[in-house]
Amino acid sequence: MTPSFHHVALIGKYHHAETGTVAPGSREVLEHIAAFLVGQGCRVSMEMQTADNGGFSGHAALTPQEIGEQCDLGLVVGGDGTMLSIGRKLARFSTPLIGINQGRLGFVTDIPLEELKTTLTPMLHGEFEEDRRQLMHGQVLRNGECVFDALAMNDVVVNRGATSGMVELRVEVDGHFVANQRADGLIVASPTGSTAYALSAGGPMLHPSIPGWVLVPIAPHTLSNRPIVLSDSAEIAIELVNGRDASASFDMQSLAALHKGDRILVRRSEYCVRFLHPRGWNYFDTLRRKLRWNEGGS
Repeated sequence: MTPSFHHVALIGKYHHAETGTVAPGSREVLEHIAAFLVGQGCRVSMEMQTADNGGFSGHAALTPQEIGEQCDLGLVVGGDGTMLSIGRKLARFSTPLIGINQGRLGFVTDIPLEELKTTLTPMLHGEFEEDRRQLMHGQVLRNGECVFDALAMNDVVVNRGATSGMVELRVEVDGHFVANQRADGLIVASPTGSTAYALSAGGPMLHPSIPGWVLVPIAPHTLSNRPIVLSDSAEIAIELVNGRDASASFDMQSLAALHKGDRILVRRSEYCVRFLHPRGWNYFDTLRRKLRWNEGGS
């Protein structure tokens, strides 16, 4: 049977964050997946960094831009961090992504490695559910000029310095003053990111179909400063009023050092990330499995 996807890019994570060494077994896993894809009638290419780090030479090595221009599917092997990184780069090409979970939790890399063949075979032939996730567009403005610009899938976070006290932040929504907050920081999270840092800071989980964001203070000085859910059509502005060594991070992967008076603007991006899931996939099944709800029950 001819596959629905003819040119598939393999994207993998090779390095341990702690040691910078090649992850044991990663090369063998990707070689096994590549052989499986070829057996399904797909042409396979490797993402450039994946190929370089793993020493692959049997398949073409492509940059993320080349993947977006040439491939009709990206297969991401790793954890959610790997998916966040490539998802932002491929969103403007509308390249669909399937996640194979080789990490620890995996809300968006949701296919277990041991179920690869049985799950992926029907997906390659058109049996899947599509799930679109809106990106966030963040900017840091200094004296009216943009000094940092990035996309985020999970969240934009303003954090205090590692050795300093709380930061004071002025928060506006659509140009309307909301509050001055003294806290360790502030999280603006998408529905995708509502199960990440925002959840650990006490924020609610948002279903991915909700066109909203959640604004979550981190350890606020005033306990009445609570998380709030906003429309994702709103523009959020966060001004650093006071605080040393503060920073703004985008998906915890891009970092901008902040100066007093800097404004962080967060808007809805024009781009979406396209995830493909197995037929019958349900968000609540993912939550129940990943958060271990009802363990010990029937």
